Amino acid sequence: MNAPISYALEHGVARITLDDGKANVMSETMIQALGQALDQAEQDQAVVLLTGRPGVFSAGFDLPTLRGGGDAAMRMLNGGFALSARLAALPLPVVVASTGHALAMGVFLVMAADVRIGVHGAFKYGANEVAIGLPVPYTAVELCRARLLPTVFQRAMIQAEIFQPEAAQAGGFIDRIVEVEQLNEAAQDIAASLAKLDRRAYVATKLRVRAALIESLPAALQKDDADFRSILSRA
Repeated sequence: MNAPISYALEHGVARITLDDGKANVMSETMIQALGQALDQAEQDQAVVLLTGRPGVFSAGFDLPTLRGGGDAAMRMLNGGFALSARLAALPLPVVVASTGHALAMGVFLVMAADVRIGVHGAFKYGANEVAIGLPVPYTAVELCRARLLPTVFQRAMIQAEIFQPEAAQAGGFIDRIVEVEQLNEAAQDIAASLAKLDRRAYVATKLRVRAALIESLPAALQKDDADFRSILSRA
């Protein structure tokens, strides 16, 4: 695909669809395109409805780039977590309609949304960093700490436990599960209802509710930058 993201604005809702034709990896290209789509949504003052391709929201970072190291890997890692921090504090309502698997960087984007809808099926949610020999980044820890139940948070972060949709909903990864064929309508209905709320009151309250998380993210991003440089220098 020439463009890994599509943007459609209708009735005050900006539908942003991730689709790289494969696993929707968070490559540098995908991260830049998603950032540009959020720029457009802010210009349009629209509710953001972020979704994926059938079967997968996002499987995380592009592993070949990560294994290759160097500046490209640093740009991808820092760009991805900066994007998740931006999404958490975005002065717009944000709905994620997870079409399937959401793993690693993919699930961290889900955690940053305001409302998160998933679908029934054999899909996976979780952070597999420890399972592949990496510490969970500081920014990811803060995003997950803000949304997961304490007992699930420990299991998900430290033990790299992966959750299917029902367990993911019970633990706090997602808010609601619907059948696959109902996802689009359910997400659109929620986005439309958010579009009717007073925007100033919504954003002000969102920032108050998330104040502790938002205040923690700049320091977390700085720690991650130093950590990524150390890890990649040893690769």
